[in-house]
Amino acid sequence: MVKRIKLRTLFIGGCITLFFLVLVARVFWIQVLQGKEWQETAAKQWAHTSTIKAVRGVIEDRNGSVLASDVPAYTVVVNPEVIAEKKIGEEVIQGLHELLNKPVDELKKLVEAKDKDGKYLKNREIRNEGWKIDEEMKDKVTAFVEKLKKEHDTLETGVGLVREQKRYYPKGSLAAHILGYTDRDGKAMMGLEKLLNKQLSGTDGQLNYQSDGRGIKLPDSKDTFQPVVNGSNYKLTIDSTIQFYIEEAMKKAYAEYKPKSISVIAADPKTMEILGLANMPTFNPNEYYDLNQDAAGFYNHAIMTRFEPGSTFKIVPLAGAVQEKLFDPNAKFQSGSIRIKGYSKPIYDMNRAGYGTISFLEGVKRSSNVAFVKLGYEMLGKEKLLQYITDFGFTEKTGIDLPGEVKGIVNPDPNRAVENATLAYGHGKLLVTPIQQLTAVAAIANGGKLLVPHVVKEVTDPNTGKTTVTQPEVVRQVLSEASARETGSYLEQVVADQQHGTGRHAYIEGYRVAGKTGTAIKPDGKGGYDRDKVRSSFLGYAPANDPKIAVFVIIDEPADAAGGGAAAGPVFKDIVSQALPYMGVPKAGDVTSPADKKTVKAEAVVQRKAPDLTGKTVKAARQLLINQGFDFEAVGQGANVVSQYPEKGTALTAGQRIYLLSEQGENVTLPDLRGQSLRDALEILNLLKVGISVEGEGYVTEQSQAKNKGKTQVALKLSPLNEYGENIPVALAGDAEKEEAAE
Repeated sequence: MVKRIKLRTLFIGGCITLFFLVLVARVFWIQVLQGKEWQETAAKQWAHTSTIKAVRGVIEDRNGSVLASDVPAYTVVVNPEVIAEKKIGEEVIQGLHELLNKPVDELKKLVEAKDKDGKYLKNREIRNEGWKIDEEMKDKVTAFVEKLKKEHDTLETGVGLVREQKRYYPKGSLAAHILGYTDRDGKAMMGLEKLLNKQLSGTDGQLNYQSDGRGIKLPDSKDTFQPVVNGSNYKLTIDSTIQFYIEEAMKKAYAEYKPKSISVIAADPKTMEILGLANMPTFNPNEYYDLNQDAAGFYNHAIMTRFEPGSTFKIVPLAGAVQEKLFDPNAKFQSGSIRIKGYSKPIYDMNRAGYGTISFLEGVKRSSNVAFVKLGYEMLGKEKLLQYITDFGFTEKTGIDLPGEVKGIVNPDPNRAVENATLAYGHGKLLVTPIQQLTAVAAIANGGKLLVPHVVKEVTDPNTGKTTVTQPEVVRQVLSEASARETGSYLEQVVADQQHGTGRHAYIEGYRVAGKTGTAIKPDGKGGYDRDKVRSSFLGYAPANDPKIAVFVIIDEPADAAGGGAAAGPVFKDIVSQALPYMGVPKAGDVTSPADKKTVKAEAVVQRKAPDLTGKTVKAARQLLINQGFDFEAVGQGANVVSQYPEKGTALTAGQRIYLLSEQGENVTLPDLRGQSLRDALEILNLLKVGISVEGEGYVTEQSQAKNKGKTQVALKLSPLNEYGENIPVALAGDAEKEEAAE
């Protein structure tokens, strides 16, 4: 018995010893040999990282109006497990279908989603219709959820919302090609959003800390903190009001001429701050995913399209000839056609019969191709002409701070005289971009300096408060100040001469406008040109004596191959006639010669009288006024003209507008009366039979309308402007403008 007890004791002691040795070995193995690995595993369990999202920078216009910012957004989610438990699947599917317009079959798959074991899933996002919805739709979904709760007496419905952020463009499509957009994942896709994505995005912050198994922060937690760096805020040179004027004028021209595209750029020529830039067709960055939007609307023609410019390019040889003191406005030449050595066909003016022997100044006003071949090719010579083309920036990018800019192409064969001659009127071996055209005319307007155009006015770092302002950047001095001023005086007469000037449709009463029309016949792809397809353009600035705004308008393939003066000129006029009063530029009556700064009174000439239009169809009246070169506006949706202002036989001042009224009463659409005298505004409103109230004196600067006891009431706000001197007279207009083009 004693022996057995001893054996048992020995056995038990041995087992305990063995167990202890195994335990010590295991502890040694874990703590020493695998200590580092287990230490890392443990650290992962108690170490946590919290990400602090950076705020994407805000983009504003020059006046502080928000163009792009982050706003709250909400994603609709469903819980198939709860929905199945509550047996409300059909109600959820139908309700969300009606709210989000998502197909029923797609909703059914989400609401009834199961895992591979056949169990209902717990969370499914409704994309894309329910992804990052706005506040208004969020409220509708919330109301739907509350309705389900009430009807089924439950606190859970299986439908919820997850708060997120999204990029929002409060002005819709305004300045879309400048801003670009970010997609719903926050990825920058085009425009400034893409170009400045790194600066706008900033850097997310991080907080690293330690916690126990329940997630409670440890008292001795070793925290590390990386501060968030919010994205920079950008203020642009764009003025939302001028941008609006641009886009509204484009919409009217787009509806009238039904072209492939229209592009307009406006800038302050003294700084090359871009005041507005737009293309049509366009897009709404808030709805970039909408398949109904024209895919062509995402293309920024203003900086990405190259084309033969036609006669707007004639500003280059004109400026070069003036700079080289070769331009004599009174010298004569024979218009019609000119022959180039080594080329069998003559180069023609648009009017192939010509205008007889005329002065070079008249040749400029008529946009004679012959005149510019003589100026650019014969007088300047091909080397000097190419040098001025280069100096004006047509062989390089302008450097505008927008993505995707292309540079022009100038590559005439030096051994082919005709290729160098056609450069003088903007055809042949020459391709330019709209932004290059605008930058070139701005150099004439600002005293001869070629500047870098820019859309970013200033950048503010919200983390430090530091603001960096973009300063004007001079590329080179292209012309002397005197030569630029003289060139501008000739371009002014292209607009002011109501008999010969191709730019007369861009004339704005009370403002001096300098400009140049262009109608470039498009290549047919077979080595020739298709005369039924043109690019019509107008390039100009105002006021000519102290330029505040320069604008380039180009219309690709307008209906009936309408010329630059007839199609693009009125778009320029529509924009600038609104922009200048808005910018605080007063009208003036006297004509100041840019060349000698002397004030001269315009000579009196025979004035045109308002034709009798009452009783005619609106279509016929419009065509008559177009053919005779009158400025007019049709008011109302009626088919016939019921009244007009001014009345038939009234002597018209230069550029005076004729109003065609096709309906009267409560539903009439009011014309834009800004800039009109009180007398003219009252005459027009009295014809429309509406109530009128007036505040202030001078000229109309604001107008609004409201209903009062069922009657339309129009309120006019007037501000005093400089008094008119004698009006610029208008000569008897000839036939409708025949714009220049070249083979």
